[in-house]
Amino acid sequence: MKFTRKHSVDQRLDQMTEKHVIVGIDIAKDKHAARMTNFRGRTLTPRHYAFTNDAHGFEQLLQWLNQAMQKHCLSTAIVGMEPTGHYWFNLAHWLLERGIKVVLVNPALTRRHKEDRDNSPAKNDPKDALVIADVVTRGYYTEYTPQDERFGRLKSAVLHRDMLVRNQTQTGNRIVRWIDLYFPEYSTVFKNWDGVRSLATLKSLQLPKELRRWSVDDFIRHWGEQGLQRPGGVSGRKRAAELIQAASGSIGDCRAPEEAILTLSHLLEMYELGKRQIEAVDQRLEELLRDLPQAEQLASLGSGMGPTVQAALLGLAGDLSSYRHGNQLLNRAGLSLATQRSGTYKGQVKLTKRGDSLLRKVLFLAVLCLVKDHPEFKTCHERNQARGMARKKSIICLIGKLARMLVAMANKGERYRPNLESNAA
Repeated sequence: MKFTRKHSVDQRLDQMTEKHVIVGIDIAKDKHAARMTNFRGRTLTPRHYAFTNDAHGFEQLLQWLNQAMQKHCLSTAIVGMEPTGHYWFNLAHWLLERGIKVVLVNPALTRRHKEDRDNSPAKNDPKDALVIADVVTRGYYTEYTPQDERFGRLKSAVLHRDMLVRNQTQTGNRIVRWIDLYFPEYSTVFKNWDGVRSLATLKSLQLPKELRRWSVDDFIRHWGEQGLQRPGGVSGRKRAAELIQAASGSIGDCRAPEEAILTLSHLLEMYELGKRQIEAVDQRLEELLRDLPQAEQLASLGSGMGPTVQAALLGLAGDLSSYRHGNQLLNRAGLSLATQRSGTYKGQVKLTKRGDSLLRKVLFLAVLCLVKDHPEFKTCHERNQARGMARKKSIICLIGKLARMLVAMANKGERYRPNLESNAA
């Protein structure tokens, strides 16, 4: 989705007139609750309106809204809702297709304003809907417009890849747990369990008490069956001998051997399936990036901006040319700075972390790669540390630099030019 940042709070308030009707909707899975006010926050209906989360319910909401607008001689509607979960997407797009303005309200604001009317911490759906309408009348909202289809498809693929990577990490941790439980000496032979020879070993692995009866030739034969090239080389025979020696003195759990082998077999199948799925998504991301000129601009920064990072940035941040300044991109990622001051007291400067956590992670990892491989970023990082700046603080500063560069390149339609960057530094 795309969040527009063209107007300040005062400008939003100036745009509201006595002809506006404000509708606050509390989103739920099955049934939503709506309350209606005028532009001053005065309620126009005595009760809330509940409607189901389907086409019939949406039509009833529109009918209720039109009847109230005719009764009170109002001409323009603004519908506000919280962007929590995913149940608001269909309603927001349905309303936009019918020409109704949709705005999004930060859930933190509704929590702070829920006691304004009745001075009570009580919470329910009708009250939440009225609080959302109140927040909109004060101008504390963000206009919502659908994201360009290309960026929307990219975001869907990026989120899917993130889910697959998290599942793959979880499966890998379970395999490590199995090794630690049933064959803890295995890590002395293979430092990395996910290496080619190690995976071939795990696929034919038995518990240590069974491996004690194996010979080196047995391992060579099993590795050959797994398709390993040159399974009987010098290093292969050495590994086989080390495995036999490790199994002879293993302290691994020997109970339930058949169930243990079945568990390992299923975990390895899940791991291999996850690898294929991630490779398929990566291929799809590269295909989607070909239709985005901004991907070439990001690629001009060098190896630190690989296809995966490009896709994550453009998918999560959207069209970079829609930002007027890099600080807006930082706000989107929750990387803006905040501090508390009162009188002579001055608190520490901290990150707000109110934004897209995945985008924040991608920006952080991208700068780590740039600091390692990009000459200009590496020079800036070394200069910051020479001045006494902590490493993590320097990385955060360079994230701000990267954000401003990305937005500037997108707005100007230019690729990265190292000569200009080095002169500016």
